[in-house]
Amino acid sequence: MTRWKKVAVCVFVFSLMGGSFLFADTVTQKIRVWSNGKEIADGGYVIDGKTFISAREAGGIVSLDGSGKVSILRPNVHIVLFKGDTVFGNVKLGKLKFKVLSQVDSLTDSVSSVKIAITDPSGNVKDIDTRDMEGAKMADFWFPTSEFTYDFKESGKYKVGFYIKATKGSDYVLVSEKVITTMN
Repeated sequence: MTRWKKVAVCVFVFSLMGGSFLFADTVTQKIRVWSNGKEIADGGYVIDGKTFISAREAGGIVSLDGSGKVSILRPNVHIVLFKGDTVFGNVKLGKLKFKVLSQVDSLTDSVSSVKIAITDPSGNVKDIDTRDMEGAKMADFWFPTSEFTYDFKESGKYKVGFYIKATKGSDYVLVSEKVITTMN
């Protein structure tokens, strides 16, 4: 092959490579995504004018079966906080005796267990109550905790979370939360 043919082939190959990289850039654009005021770690992509995010970032329990079907289990969960018979959302620093009532609607799949936990402003988690659900077919149910005492030691936002564990071997996944704001 002559020198000019080699140069022509190289130019042609490199132009194809450059063109494919440019094409890929116009099809896929990495973007930053926020959900409820918090940035999603993996971000998202815009492909053909549509925004895509990780299924795990959508919230709920994500499962993939052998056929490639992705399912996201996220029932409607409403959390109400009671101090005695009074509903509350903001508290003062110090100890408080209260209970949590969660209403769960539209649980379409069986789950292993559910739990309620509270997370302080520093990220420390304390489990409040857990219920084994293995074998129960409960699409709609109430989950009341017993009354307990919690020490609100620092100002900020505490999060009472409702978690679901899909199977015994899986981790708990947060599906709903209620915020308690503490003030001096």
